[in-house]
Amino acid sequence: MSGELVDDLGEPVLLNGSPSRVVSLVPSLTEAVAVSAPGRLAGATDYCTHPPALAVPRVGGSKYPKLDRVLELAPDLVLANSEENRPEDVERLRANGIPVWVMEAAASVPAALGSLRRIFTQAYGIAEPEWLVEAERLWREVPPVRHRAVVPVWRKPWIVLGRDTFAGDLLRRVGVENAYADADERYPRPPLEELQARATDLVVLPDEPYEFTAEDGPGFFPAARPRLVSGRYLTWYGPSLVEAHAALTEAW
Repeated sequence: MSGELVDDLGEPVLLNGSPSRVVSLVPSLTEAVAVSAPGRLAGATDYCTHPPALAVPRVGGSKYPKLDRVLELAPDLVLANSEENRPEDVERLRANGIPVWVMEAAASVPAALGSLRRIFTQAYGIAEPEWLVEAERLWREVPPVRHRAVVPVWRKPWIVLGRDTFAGDLLRRVGVENAYADADERYPRPPLEELQARATDLVVLPDEPYEFTAEDGPGFFPAARPRLVSGRYLTWYGPSLVEAHAALTEAW
């Protein structure tokens, strides 16, 4: 694909042909590109753990990537996310002539899959991957609510899923309603006493970004049934969505 495209935020992305040296600053996008357009990744963050055998240069973290290292890799496209990456880093890369495609922080599973489709069909100029079609089929339905859950994503301080989040919508599509879906913020920081008062059914504890474990998490919510889940299944938009559907449907 060549010519001027626009990313999810409406910013121009000038590409000269289909990108072949891509640096991804988002773990889930790294996995999606590695699986769907193999051989095109030139770099990724230290937190890009999938595919497990991925062997590319590392450029630091998502929030604070080593931009000089990114520039040294001479990418013809950098992939970023509006929630995970800082605008000043995106602007510095663009100021150095590097095209950057920023994916908007998705508020739902369909929105994330639609954004991924644009990356592959427009930026890469390839057919939509089979896993994406299958993920759309699996996550299309919204079943009746079976459980209500508090979903912490961090501790010290406590941070939970709030309104309009990808993970909240994903849980709703396996019958679990987010207890903070009506919050004013996407990631509110309520006091523990309030969380405990709301956690009367389930408390869903992912292993990332904070690594909740059987010893660190469930004990704070004595009135709720704890469910430890893969953070990758809960928050990554990419090929993992296919296996995540069965795993999360059976988790409750």
